[in-house]
Amino acid sequence: MGSELGTVIVTGGASGLGAAVAAAVAEAGGTPVVLDRREPENGVPRELVDLASPTDARAAVARVVEEHGDVRGVVTAAGIDSPAPLADTAWEDWERTVAVNLLGTAAVVHAALPALRANGGRIVTVASTLGLRVFGDATAYCASKFGVVGFTRSLATELAGEVGVTMLVPAGMRTRFFDDRDERYKPGPDAQLVDPAEMAEAVLFALTRPAGVELRELVMTPSVEPSWP
Repeated sequence: MGSELGTVIVTGGASGLGAAVAAAVAEAGGTPVVLDRREPENGVPRELVDLASPTDARAAVARVVEEHGDVRGVVTAAGIDSPAPLADTAWEDWERTVAVNLLGTAAVVHAALPALRANGGRIVTVASTLGLRVFGDATAYCASKFGVVGFTRSLATELAGEVGVTMLVPAGMRTRFFDDRDERYKPGPDAQLVDPAEMAEAVLFALTRPAGVELRELVMTPSVEPSWP
């Protein structure tokens, strides 16, 4: 499996789902390279970059491609949210959410595409159940994740037969994603949340499908999940 994986760029790989994906790729014999503002644990190769800047994100990918000639995978796990009514949301926070979640995803994929085409690679984007339906007080997050859904579905059509494209649609996970929120926006004490390592196994499965086999979309939620369907 390792030879199939090669180098896999993982955005947001310093924590949460991204860290779980990086660990799964390494355990399977691949080489994860993390793109994040923070240092990843365990000495995982990384490029420190603010994914809210498409220019910086693209430059970071170029450095990875230059250093690692066998880039065969991209996983766009970076995601942020600052839930609040639109009228109470600072514009800078709204804009940053869309920049990281949507523009950062597109910028990284765009920059990696020549290498992925050359290597017969695969892309896994990370959308959300809130990219398919909406909750209030989440206009930026929903807009960005709806955008990821449209971007990925269009990209899969465009790259058919060249680069594999999978969209992961996860529900809530046991990560620090909810830590800094107001209490009303945190999962309740009885909430079922998925282990990010379980999500990472799904990502790994998508990355290792043989040529000619496409896993277009994956939805993974707890058995009892209020945001799905």
